[in-house]
Amino acid sequence: MDLKGQIAIVTGAGKGLGWAIAERLAKDGANVVIAEIDGQSGSEKAQIIQKMGRESMAIPTDVTRWSEVERMVRETMNRFGRIDILINNAGILGPYAPLMEYPEEMWDEVIAVHLKGTFLCCKGVLPIMKEQRSGKVVNMGSVAGKEGNANMSPYAAAKAAIIGLTKTLGKEMAPFNVRVNCVSPALIETDMAREMTLEQRALLTSKIPMGRLGRPEEVAAVVKFLVSEESSFVTGQCYDISGGRSVY
Repeated sequence: MDLKGQIAIVTGAGKGLGWAIAERLAKDGANVVIAEIDGQSGSEKAQIIQKMGRESMAIPTDVTRWSEVERMVRETMNRFGRIDILINNAGILGPYAPLMEYPEEMWDEVIAVHLKGTFLCCKGVLPIMKEQRSGKVVNMGSVAGKEGNANMSPYAAAKAAIIGLTKTLGKEMAPFNVRVNCVSPALIETDMAREMTLEQRALLTSKIPMGRLGRPEEVAAVVKFLVSEESSFVTGQCYDISGGRSVY
């Protein structure tokens, strides 16, 4: 319960990693805003958190649109008056294809959801945390952003950029007691993993020395550490959750 009373925003929390993270933060005492493009899924998850005895609200949000991010931040502030935690998790996989065959419109969409979405949510929330002189941000990277994944060029490029953005923001926000970190999972057992082709899934699993996919709750545990006071001297870092695939 060390997050009791804190206000957390989790983007893309209607399913998968986002939901695992939102649920973990709520279990540890946080009130959670579900910023999810799928309004029905977001509402269902907010109701589950409310049944846990926490305050929660779902705000339908397309993280690629500044007007919607701005509205999401405004509604959160109107309800709670502060924002303590931001988890930039929203993402899509995109097609599995070599770069030479990759559709331009899908390249733009994958980059927009992952990278622009992270930028816009940080742009909306960081001024509030700066004024509070407190806050924690965790961005969702990937080992694909460190090592690359064949036939997933925009996904890998966006995740690499998010790691770089995290390091920059860690330095920018450190004087204001705002910590910015990211996590870089390998393949995790989520709906996104199940959307992959059998070939793609088998290849990525074979790269993990532990020989299995990660579990959503294992990612959520590391995120919880990074938003707790246990990590009070940690910022600008990228924490791998990869079963040994990436070790740098």
